[in-house]
Amino acid sequence: MTEIYYQSACEQIQAIRNKQVSCKELVIAHLDRIQKVNSRLNAVVTLDAEHALDAAIEADRAIARGKDLGRLYGVPMTIKDSIDTKELVSTWGTIGRKHFKPKADATVVKRVKHAGAIILGKTNTPELTLGIQMTNDVCGPTFNPYDPTKSPGGSSGGAAAILAAGGAALELGSDTGGSIREPANYCGLCGIKPTFGRVPRTGHAGPWELDIWDQLTQIGPMARTVDDLELLLSIVHGEDAVDPYAVTRPLANSGDTRLEDLRVAFYTEAGVLQPIVQIRQAVLEAAKVLQQKCGAVKEDYPLVLQKTSDLYIRYTHSYLEMFLEKTLGHCGTKEPAPNLKGLLDLVKRSSQNSSNEVLLEHNDFRAQMGAFMQDYDIIICPASVSTAAAHCDQATEYDHKTWFNLYAYNLTGWPAAVIPAGITDEGLPYGIQMVGKPWREDVVLAVARFLEQHFGGFSPPEL
Repeated sequence: MTEIYYQSACEQIQAIRNKQVSCKELVIAHLDRIQKVNSRLNAVVTLDAEHALDAAIEADRAIARGKDLGRLYGVPMTIKDSIDTKELVSTWGTIGRKHFKPKADATVVKRVKHAGAIILGKTNTPELTLGIQMTNDVCGPTFNPYDPTKSPGGSSGGAAAILAAGGAALELGSDTGGSIREPANYCGLCGIKPTFGRVPRTGHAGPWELDIWDQLTQIGPMARTVDDLELLLSIVHGEDAVDPYAVTRPLANSGDTRLEDLRVAFYTEAGVLQPIVQIRQAVLEAAKVLQQKCGAVKEDYPLVLQKTSDLYIRYTHSYLEMFLEKTLGHCGTKEPAPNLKGLLDLVKRSSQNSSNEVLLEHNDFRAQMGAFMQDYDIIICPASVSTAAAHCDQATEYDHKTWFNLYAYNLTGWPAAVIPAGITDEGLPYGIQMVGKPWREDVVLAVARFLEQHFGGFSPPEL
């Protein structure tokens, strides 16, 4: 029998409704799990156990009175530390906010609380979410639950680690260059970066005043099942009258998607970088099973993908120095952590394009990607090209081609999800990515669910 902390959020909600478990019992089970695993992971960096228990007791009383608590109905979850939580320390991973308690919840936090979720605490992130390695000067490093010598991925690495370890049923992460999808790949989870503008980012590190850098960013759900992703996305999406880029667009039910009508493109390396053999085989296997279900499946990719990493780096670097100076100043951080300082030094050394020039190239990239997608409804491809990388707390320069499959769909703003596809002989999970047209999260989730069932879904680590 699956331990209750490893049941899906949907299963936990049903167990509460059927009076098989109380909200208090569910919260205690997750707090006990956090206590057991967090000393090895350092994933939860601020724990709010007392308030979580109080909220659970009040939820049980409300249930006894016959009150419907909402669609998340007592589910214990954690929140990435770059997303503000009212009166609960929200550091953004930077020294200047080490003890900072926001006066208001981020919009997405307000929405999950209103839906009945119980917030257990905050999960670790690199400073200002700008890091490949999962560490910062405030809270230190977070480790992968499948192998503590490995990183859980950045920047929603704390979120991924505690989800995989069973310490939370749901998480809210954020994704500017793969920060939901890489940790999902590294920790055997499901995660979705919604369409740009689908979810308001009010209360997230790096506000929209920071121009083109933040226009890559979306807040999105992380979970152990695709059903849980869809549930959480249905609650947090829609404009909030504050984030100027957030809009309300219909979020169709993935169950209404007819796989038989879909046109699918797939690729493994796109002429850029070949993934490890297990990920390559998983993409090919996904294409094979989809051929039996979908209208058309073809190996194909947009040639402009080969320019992705170069464009992404020049796009972000054209504004990154200003971003860091403004944000670190706003937070009161005088000296960034080594990883962030290394990034800032790299930006200062690199040749700078004018933002206008890069914006024109970005527009051309999006146009070429959009033209390709006229012939398809979904793309199946790798997320990351490997399993979890070794943990390192020093500033390191990387070959950014490694993340081209992630960067590309931040540059387009399209919805993209990752599901687990297997575990290597070394015990490390890996996943594959599904990418859809703007506002078609329903199609992405429908394909993700079909493939999740084929590959078998989440497999917990041995902790």
